[in-house]
Amino acid sequence: MSNNTVILDGKSLTIQDIVNVARKGFKIELDPEAKRLVSECAQSVLDWVKEGRVVYGITTGFGDLASVVIPRDKSRQLQENLLMSHACGFGEALPEDYVRAVMLLRINTLIKGYSGISLATLTQLVDYLNLGIHPVIPRQGSVGASGDLCPLSHLAISLIGLGDVVYQGKKMPTTEALKLVGMKPVELMPKEGLALNNGTTVMTALASLCVYDAKKLMKNADVAAAMSAEALHAVPYAFDRRTHDLRPQVGQTLVAENMRKLTECSEIIEAYKKDRVQDAYSLRCLPQVHGASRDAIEYVWEKVNIEINSVTDNPIIFHKDGEAISGGNFHGQPMAMAMDFFGIAVAEIANISERRVARLVDHKLSDLPPFLVSDSGVNSGFMIPQYTAAAIVSENKVLAHPSCVDSIPTSAGQEDHVSMGGYSARKGMTILNNTTRVIAIEMLNAAQGMDFRAPLKPGKGTSVAHKVFREYVPFYEKDQYMQPLMLKSLELVENGTVLDSVEKAIGELN
Repeated sequence: MSNNTVILDGKSLTIQDIVNVARKGFKIELDPEAKRLVSECAQSVLDWVKEGRVVYGITTGFGDLASVVIPRDKSRQLQENLLMSHACGFGEALPEDYVRAVMLLRINTLIKGYSGISLATLTQLVDYLNLGIHPVIPRQGSVGASGDLCPLSHLAISLIGLGDVVYQGKKMPTTEALKLVGMKPVELMPKEGLALNNGTTVMTALASLCVYDAKKLMKNADVAAAMSAEALHAVPYAFDRRTHDLRPQVGQTLVAENMRKLTECSEIIEAYKKDRVQDAYSLRCLPQVHGASRDAIEYVWEKVNIEINSVTDNPIIFHKDGEAISGGNFHGQPMAMAMDFFGIAVAEIANISERRVARLVDHKLSDLPPFLVSDSGVNSGFMIPQYTAAAIVSENKVLAHPSCVDSIPTSAGQEDHVSMGGYSARKGMTILNNTTRVIAIEMLNAAQGMDFRAPLKPGKGTSVAHKVFREYVPFYEKDQYMQPLMLKSLELVENGTVLDSVEKAIGELN
């Protein structure tokens, strides 16, 4: 088996697997035993339809129409109608990597063999993912119960030849893409439409990539903060191991250790440490703030790990027991709360980062040239990047308001409490992107401040960070077009160039 292939059995998928498939082009295959369970479950659904059993979503309408019994000869039409009517989203399409994550998670849920989907339809979705046929999924439309009905319907209609897809970098009607690869649309069997569009797949897919990226961002945030500590000649006492041993919060302890590793052997900190006994909170309480966010992200990671291998559609087909149980696993509250927590945690990283940026540009607080540039006055230097950071942080504060507390009843009151998990995940993604930009601004400012501390040398880790950063972003001698420098700094944070070099030099950070 190729190392670039992920075997799906519905129970062993990891977040790293999701990243590999979504961003690195890994292929997927279905576990043989799982395929057998899928086929058995699908056959049970067909038998029940023949028997005339009343089963929600198979021989009845949906939502408030659950009391309407559907004739056997219209069971297939029911499923197609479901997808067409529910594919009603608005807004910008999800990025390609997130769409691939959605497709992967939907397949992983269905392969568990509790959804009633046929192996033929499931295989079509697998082929789409492996061939790079990506349905266009609008961002707006999910209330997070019954799962992500609207965006998942946009995924599902591509299987019956409707809607648009992106193939080989080009947006086109699904039928056109199918002709190019020699495939035909599927004909849905009973339950298949509901199996495809019911569940927490979209919010979970977004959460999985966000939480993965957030872990790397936490390390970048520590590196940028350590560079700021050098530029502001912080004192080291707040990072003393003994302090954190007395309050053994996991994240706080890890961040303090990172700061010690990054600033070890710093001539700057050694030279100034007798000047004062403590720093402002944005430096002194850095382990506590960064650490609390890390702990929150670990919590979200745990919840995502559970959800990616769960069955979240409805009804659940227990074919071995001969039962279909209508429950509430589609309700997105676990993901909604987790991603609301995620948004708060990541927003706080930007919040405290901007405070360090503000100190760097304020000569009254930093003992650095005003706005980090020589000949201040004729040069504005780094005055306005701090504005940009402040604007982004303010945006994050609004976005960090929890979505899951805002339930709006749907389906004529049948669905009288919803999670809004879809938006929790989407705004989490936005907050993450925003915070990455703020960290990039801090790194840009901190590198400039460190230059003014020469000839004193920074620590083992911060010296590497500064050196690598300067390979791509030059010292700001006088006013010039600022945005390209900010974009380059953002690129260095996003692609991990600085972080990777630091970890190669001093060992992996926590």
